[in-house]
Amino acid sequence: MKKRLYLKVLFFAFIIASLSSCVSQKQIAYFQKDINGKDTIRVAEAYVPKIQSGDILSIYVSSLNPVASSFFNPYAPSPGLASETAGTGSSTPSVGQQSPASSSAPGFLVDPQGRIELPLVGEITAAGRTTSELRDTIKNRLKTYLKEPTVNVRFLNYKISVMGEVARPSVYVIPNEKVTLPEALSMAGDITIFGKRDNVLIVRDNNGKKEFGRINLNTREVYSSPYYYLHSNDIVYVEPGKGKIAQTDKTYQILPIILSALSFLSIIFVYSKR
Repeated sequence: MKKRLYLKVLFFAFIIASLSSCVSQKQIAYFQKDINGKDTIRVAEAYVPKIQSGDILSIYVSSLNPVASSFFNPYAPSPGLASETAGTGSSTPSVGQQSPASSSAPGFLVDPQGRIELPLVGEITAAGRTTSELRDTIKNRLKTYLKEPTVNVRFLNYKISVMGEVARPSVYVIPNEKVTLPEALSMAGDITIFGKRDNVLIVRDNNGKKEFGRINLNTREVYSSPYYYLHSNDIVYVEPGKGKIAQTDKTYQILPIILSALSFLSIIFVYSKR
């Protein structure tokens, strides 16, 4: 009778220990369908970034007269090399490339008043405009000096930060100025098995204030969330789950040792009573 009782106690102890750190498939699967859900869902409206004070812009000018155009490209290496980068601005990293914290891209810095200054053209208000709107403004100003000017405007400091339980936490440069949350997590090597997919935190700058949003990646509702498209300087944080805590908490680390010791002592006790 006592032998059976001890075996039952040990069995339930092992079950509790295993359940404390296990992760179910439902917790790690992305974009799961609701019971009554549809196979299509409305996607959030695409985000069009607007220029702000502190942004660094690549502005490249070309025209029928390359020599005259080069005067408006102070950050181009040389007239010869500038022709090779026409239509792309200055050289930029590929999509998703990690950005060293100490790197600084040469370009036009938007001052605290929201303005930039171009040779001959003078000061232009950039803040509050999209890159397309600023491009058209510069193009109209350049018609005084160049014949059929072409202008390309891009962000050089469009980046996001991915932190927490991902394979490669880092700051990532986004030169095409468009990135979704699933894409950002893919750049970071996906969420680890220990990350909480149902409570991903997005920290966003919003008119001088910090905005905090939560997304559940286990459901398909992520596609209609206002945080589906990430903004420049967004921070994506993936919290650790219970499995991670079980790996680092000393209580969980010594639990198997305690259970093994109890098992050994129980066996000795049972057989000593025979």
